[in-house]
Amino acid sequence: MHLSDESILQNASQAIDIEIQGLKRVKAHLGPEFVSAVRIILDATGRVVVTGIGKSGLVGRKISATLASTGTPSVFLHPVEAMHGDLGMVMAGDVVLAISNSGETVELNALLPAFKARNIPVISLTGGLSSTMSRFSQVVIDTGVEREACALGLAPTASTTAALAVGDALSVVLLKIREFSEKDFRRNHPSGSLGERLKVSVGQVMLTGPDVPVVKAGTSMEKAMNELDSKRLGAVLVLDGDERVTGIVTDGDLRRGVLRFKGELSQRNVEDIMTSEPKHVTPDTMAADALALMERHLITVLPVVQADSRLAGIVHLHDLLGKGEFRFA
Repeated sequence: MHLSDESILQNASQAIDIEIQGLKRVKAHLGPEFVSAVRIILDATGRVVVTGIGKSGLVGRKISATLASTGTPSVFLHPVEAMHGDLGMVMAGDVVLAISNSGETVELNALLPAFKARNIPVISLTGGLSSTMSRFSQVVIDTGVEREACALGLAPTASTTAALAVGDALSVVLLKIREFSEKDFRRNHPSGSLGERLKVSVGQVMLTGPDVPVVKAGTSMEKAMNELDSKRLGAVLVLDGDERVTGIVTDGDLRRGVLRFKGELSQRNVEDIMTSEPKHVTPDTMAADALALMERHLITVLPVVQADSRLAGIVHLHDLLGKGEFRFA
């Protein structure tokens, strides 16, 4: 079949209109059942176990992920896998959120007696208000739609959109009641938080002034070690008379110096120990590029210099990642 550009857009608009109509119906039918569902989840001491199969299962995975990232612990349970041992993940204190447009999904309904036997409350999202699933549920939220956007009326489209919208509504309401903050959200999204942080320039996160561990060329290692210890960055920068960075003394350089000079190390000068012409970045280097340089050379500290090699500051791995925001096993 050949469709004109206009026909293609008309068909697309019609599909979206049908889904909007479905959402309007679900919104109009929100009532005390939704409130009860929210209160059951809030009173639960465990997790929200979301379950469904087929397209409803895909929607369920998304709802579970949204709940978990917004302050409501949640896992997804595949009905078939549940019948082969995964049912053991459902514990006392959990709540089941079951999704089925008809409410007569065989694989899903096979689990309902097991939930009842364990006193696990079931919240259903379904258009089948008189279905088997509804009869086994403590709360039934009506997500039924008048028709699917699919021209055949077969493919789950408007019905899955409706279930997804109700799942999002649950997540948002629970988030608000729990007073879940932006800080809490970022804690659950470390990669997103890290991504934002790495978009800035090194100049925005580097240490400057008295926070930078520095010594002049010709300084004794005894004084250099005191500076290294007091600033606690694992390195001290060596500057010439024009404030240019000529070297760096790291904890690794210090260990190698101890092996080389034994008890005479403190009498040596920094030039005997330091790494000359250290890797460095400029203030306008992107934090992501500085991190890549650190990874490539297995280092945790970088001098930050101006175009003429004069000292601008120093950046540590923790300054790039955010102190206190990330933990590594």
